[in-house]
Amino acid sequence: MNFALDEQQRQLRDTARAFLSAHAGSAEVRAAMATERGFDPALWRRIAEEMGWPAVVVPEDYGGLGLGQVEIMVLMEAMGAAVLCAPFFSTVCLGANALVVGASPEQRAAWLPGIAAGTTTAALAHAEPDGRWDADGVQALARIDGANVVLSGTKAYVVDGHTADLLLVAARTPGTSGTTGVALYLVPATTPGLRRRALATLDQTRRLAEIVLDDVRVPRSAVLGGDPQGWEPLATTLRLATVALAAEQVGGAERCLDLAVAYAGERMQFGRPIGSFQAIKHKCADMLMRVEAARSATYYAACAADERGPELAIAASLAKAYASDTYFRCAADCLQIHGGVGFTWEYDVHLYFKRARSSESLLGDAQYHRELVARHLAL
Repeated sequence: MNFALDEQQRQLRDTARAFLSAHAGSAEVRAAMATERGFDPALWRRIAEEMGWPAVVVPEDYGGLGLGQVEIMVLMEAMGAAVLCAPFFSTVCLGANALVVGASPEQRAAWLPGIAAGTTTAALAHAEPDGRWDADGVQALARIDGANVVLSGTKAYVVDGHTADLLLVAARTPGTSGTTGVALYLVPATTPGLRRRALATLDQTRRLAEIVLDDVRVPRSAVLGGDPQGWEPLATTLRLATVALAAEQVGGAERCLDLAVAYAGERMQFGRPIGSFQAIKHKCADMLMRVEAARSATYYAACAADERGPELAIAASLAKAYASDTYFRCAADCLQIHGGVGFTWEYDVHLYFKRARSSESLLGDAQYHRELVARHLAL
């Protein structure tokens, strides 16, 4: 594995940072997170039409760029630093990845061109009110009724689920347990019997929704890949999204470090900048070490994701566990360095602190992923 970005990837990183700095600054984030949708549709169109980011992992045959998970990591790291309000994670890291991993050619042709163009958004409805991210947490039912499948149940914590055009719903056939009988079903948002609402959450920069499936009828062809025993495509999608989320956490953690260093250089106490005090220096140095270690773990996981080898499961969980701890610790340290003003609305520190806390739980917290690593190592 080569852990260094190539020239194309460096250009993508630099372009993403420049675009987000110009069009997704603090004022734009605050305006977007206050809207009902939780993002600015005009900015999303620019991201799709000018930057082409929704097309990053879509194969070229379906109008995409045909790139890989390392490119997603590069973009997510930049987006994390900006606390971007946009349906990229839900649509690309979850929705598009699921379609690329497990969909039939017909399903790909039906949905991927719209995702690549930015005209279709998607969301993965996996978790339920109990907050579990494993197979046993899927309790929504998929009952066969002639030529249709009838879906029933409630999904929670669905990223951008209140606005997505396509929902990929995890459900199981009646009488099954564990990974048996679990699959993803493609459900257009306009399907009768589907109800959804945005949830009130700590982090306003990332919207979560509740999805209620009241005997929603979809054709049998709606099962992802045509296989009602489709846990593996879902598991792979969750691992890929876990790596992407870890990259976003690294970007956010590094931004917390930058904010802390900048404030420590301008805040004066006893006639000198607080950054000159040993305690502040050590805290910032510790933040830097955590960020670099988390980035290394995430780069390794992204390389494993592109190779789709047996290391992906362990690498994804290691990256998420370390990046979750790093982001929350860096956000907390940044807040402490800022003192009382850090949690005021005027400063951006609270945006990162809240995103760090919400991202920590999304797709499983650090303890959950350490447990997965232990199981993979048969400990």
